[in-house]
Amino acid sequence: MYVITNGKIVMEEGILNGFDLLLFGNRIERIARTGELDSLIGAEVIDAKGGYVSPGFIDLHSDYIEHMAAPRSTSLMDFQLSLREAEKQLISHGITTMYHSLSLYKGSEYNYKPIRQPENVRKFIDLVDQTRHTKHLVRHRLHARFEIDNLDQIDNLKGFIAERKVHLVSFMDHTPGQGQYRDLEMYRKTIKGYGNMTDEEIDAMIANRQAQSKMTIEGIREVAEMAQEVAISIASHDDDSIEKVELVQTFGATISEFPITLEIAKKAKEQGMYTIAGAPNVMLGGSHNGNLSAADAIQQDCIDILCSDYYPAAMLHAIFELNKSCGLDLSEMFKLVTINPAKAVGLDKEIGSIREGKKADLLIIEKIDPDFPVITAVFVDGELVQKTNYRI
Repeated sequence: MYVITNGKIVMEEGILNGFDLLLFGNRIERIARTGELDSLIGAEVIDAKGGYVSPGFIDLHSDYIEHMAAPRSTSLMDFQLSLREAEKQLISHGITTMYHSLSLYKGSEYNYKPIRQPENVRKFIDLVDQTRHTKHLVRHRLHARFEIDNLDQIDNLKGFIAERKVHLVSFMDHTPGQGQYRDLEMYRKTIKGYGNMTDEEIDAMIANRQAQSKMTIEGIREVAEMAQEVAISIASHDDDSIEKVELVQTFGATISEFPITLEIAKKAKEQGMYTIAGAPNVMLGGSHNGNLSAADAIQQDCIDILCSDYYPAAMLHAIFELNKSCGLDLSEMFKLVTINPAKAVGLDKEIGSIREGKKADLLIIEKIDPDFPVITAVFVDGELVQKTNYRI
């Protein structure tokens, strides 16, 4: 049992001052005016020191675990070590629910990642599933990112869904000339950044990728229907046209990850989809591929959710940067990483906001230096899993 006092509580309706939180078991038991809980016997008092008390962050798209498991193209670390070390990093950045985004790719002529081999994907999916029955820090979930030219792995994806080991499915197409890589010159620059390929080799690779067979719409729809039958949300990826937005909705996609332009993001929103952008995009001032600016889209109410993508620290800093540089309401920015992602995957009745009766996934966020946000306490399911004290 904990009492969190002297904090600014981040509610869905705004920032609440002059109130304390009582945590009992794994739930938020009570939100009470400061002083009303002072006589409570047996509760440990946590002083927020004037910081923000926020719901824990929910990250729907992050391939950070791939980096932890394969920090070099020739290195593959022990998977259990990778997961355990990753979750220590995640709580330090306020992420209490992580959708590890494992890629089911057919292969890559560049930027080879051994963790994307089918046998390694299977091992890691099993490991994530096992965390439910062992000690762990964060709520681990699995986001299966399926490349639609990976025809050999369709049955494996169906198996993961049937085994209830997948919690979000996205269908991806990274064929150069469309989607994220619609600008072929930008694509060529990206490829050259990964290795010493000649222009001729890159052109041959592009031609090979463009000639690959892909899943049919009927095939995608079949897998999507399997997922929906067990309440798994469906996401599209890199939507680059209004026609694609309309198409992905026919197979049940309710989330549009990384829409390429502002126009596409607006269309997805109008169609009732949740839209996701990367928090690093905010911190970098735009897309590294020259696509949509997350900050611009958020200011125009076209993005609902921020994910860490590849840099977990960005979620915390992006929401404060949007408040500071763009003048956007801070409590609304918190929704981008809390209640909105919870709604997108159907977890909002349990987590994502501070309400009496909901699970106590909470953060205390203080500022140092003098305007640098840091996580000083993390609760998951009502347990204090991290406390950090900055000293002078």
